[in-house]
Formats: sequence, structure tokens, C-alpha cells
Amino acid sequence: MKNTTLTKAICLLSILLLAAGCNGTKENGKVTIQEPGSSITVIDDEKGDAGEPGISIVKIDAYEELEISDWLDENTVIVAKENESLKEMSLEELAGHHPRSLYKYNLSTKEYSLLKEEPNLNLGGAKLSPDRKYLLYSGYSLGDPSYEVLDLNNLKSFKISGETIGNVGSAYWADQDTIVGAGYMNGAYIADTKGNATPLSVLDQESLFIVRTVKDKVYYNTSDDNTLQTLDLKTRGTASLNLPNVGGLYPSPDGNKILVLQYNGAKQTLSLADTDGTNLKKIAEGVELGGISWSPDQRMIAYSMKGEENGASVSGLYVHDLLAGESTPIAVDITNVLTSWSPNGEQLAYAQWDGEHYNSSIVYLKSSLQ
Repeated sequence: MKNTTLTKAICLLSILLLAAGCNGTKENGKVTIQEPGSSITVIDDEKGDAGEPGISIVKIDAYEELEISDWLDENTVIVAKENESLKEMSLEELAGHHPRSLYKYNLSTKEYSLLKEEPNLNLGGAKLSPDRKYLLYSGYSLGDPSYEVLDLNNLKSFKISGETIGNVGSAYWADQDTIVGAGYMNGAYIADTKGNATPLSVLDQESLFIVRTVKDKVYYNTSDDNTLQTLDLKTRGTASLNLPNVGGLYPSPDGNKILVLQYNGAKQTLSLADTDGTNLKKIAEGVELGGISWSPDQRMIAYSMKGEENGASVSGLYVHDLLAGESTPIAVDITNVLTSWSPNGEQLAYAQWDGEHYNSSIVYLKSSLQ
């Protein structure tokens, strides 16, 4: 399986500049696309490679001071941005900033529709349920976040909590009407879209790091033992997958595969595996990996990677094509990203935190494999 480096070509310069509809400069094998008020660095290779890449870039649209976190449809994204209709944050550490609220944003009309706002609380990280009827998001000012669910039909929301579990430490969609995550201190829970959270008693004494579900199994590891384990929700039996040093788990949309992020000394490895942890195939390896997400058709995997090349630190955003068996670099100097795919899998949005704001871009992709 082939992994390209940060110097591999992703498209011809002339095609990229014409499609992006903006000015560009080329230096040291890199192309900087100048957008109004911002720039994006992509990669160009003067020498080129034989054959066409599996994936190429059509254009990149940049969106400043905006966090794109999911797609309602091909033309509507879920975003978080500062809400100037609310008073500035009261905490001294956040003075000068308005709370971030959630909106729908129409990519064609450039219009925002408010979904949720709360005084003195930053909202973000919003993810739609598989049926796109509910929105799971976090709220925070300073310290640990809370997790809430918004009903997109009536725009009513509730906080995920339970009488026995209190606040929760993480939250992910398990299916279209079920949420799973770790308790704030110990244990795990399953919640519905009505706000009812039920603890998983088998794990109530464990301090958990990962809690995700794949079909009828809960995948987890503990703070003491970071080997990946499973809890069968039908039999309540537990088992080890014999995968050590796991720092992240990303189930495929159909639940038949998993992506496993593992630590190995100073490096991290992202691998594709069957749901029982077997048949591991390396996708990427670097000093730091993140921004991991599946395309809806499960053909492509997005990830960011920080590594070293010729003694220098480099970082970039990649898309790995499982059919072509190779990774294509999308942009360089990209770290701390969140990624999300459009429903048709032809657009990839990524949001990057710069220490003050989120800035987002949408990459329009074209595949040469039909």
C-alpha cells in the first residue's frame, strides 16, 4: 500500500489556479493560493509522476473565523462562529470575544440561520445524527465541556446527564437515535435523543479513555490499560482485541471496519482493521495524526499528519484512497484540524484552530477511478 510524501504532486498548477478562481504564486515546489483575506498552501511537483493520481483537487474555498463541523446537505453546512448579537464573554480570560453559536450556512447564498445560542457559552464540534434530525454538540467557556443534543425540528435542546453518572466526559453518535460516551469520572453510558442516559454497569468502576460502539459491541480502553477491549451488549461479556496503546477508534459508516490510532514511542500509526482487530493494514505513520474521518461511501479516509522530512518538521492534510491504495496530500502546514465529508463524498471540509479562531476550508475533489 503506497503512502505519498509531502512532496508528491496532487494536481497540475494550471488546472488548480483556473479552478480556484484566485491568484497564486509558486516557490520551492509549493503553490500558495491567495483567497480574499487568506491563503492556502497546496503542493505542486515540477517533475510529476507517471499516471494520474486517484484523487485531484478541483478547487479550495476558504472561510475565515468559521468552524465547519458537518454537512446537512450538499449545499448546507453546520458551522459555529462568534455571535455578535450576544454580549461579550464575562470571563476575563475570554474578554473581547462574543460567544460562539451554531448556525446553518448556505454555501450558495452565503446566508446564516441560527440554530442555537447561549450567553457566556461557546458552542461547537456539532455532529449530525445519521438521519440528520438531531445535532450533538459541546458547550464550554473554560474547563471541561458539556454535551447537548438539539432537535432540528423544534430547535429544543437538552444536556446529556444522568442521576447516577452526572456530567459526561465524551459523546458520540452510536446510531440515529443513540449516543454513547464516557462518564466524567468513571464508567460509560448510553443515551437516547430524549435525554435519558443509562450507565453501563459492567464498566462503572473503570476510568475510561475511549468509548465507541460498533453494532452490538462497545469498544473501550481504560486509563490504566490502553489495550482495546470490547463489551458485548447482548451477553455483557468482555474481550481484548490485543491492540495495545490505542489512542483513537473510528468505525466505518457501515460498522464492518475500524480505523485504529496507536502510539508507538514518539510515533503514531493509523491502521485499517476488521472489527475483531485482525487484518491490520497501515494507512499512515507520523509524529502526530488527527482529523480522521471516513467518506460516506467508505472509499476515502481523511487525516492530518505531522512528521519529519530531511530533518525538518512538516505537517499536512491527506486523503487516503482505499481503492487506489495511496494517500494524496491536500494541503501543507495544517495541524489541529477537524474534518467532515459532504454527503456525496466529493467535498471535504476542514477546520483549523489558530489559537484565537477557527478557520475553515472546503476542498472540492475529483476522482480518476470510477
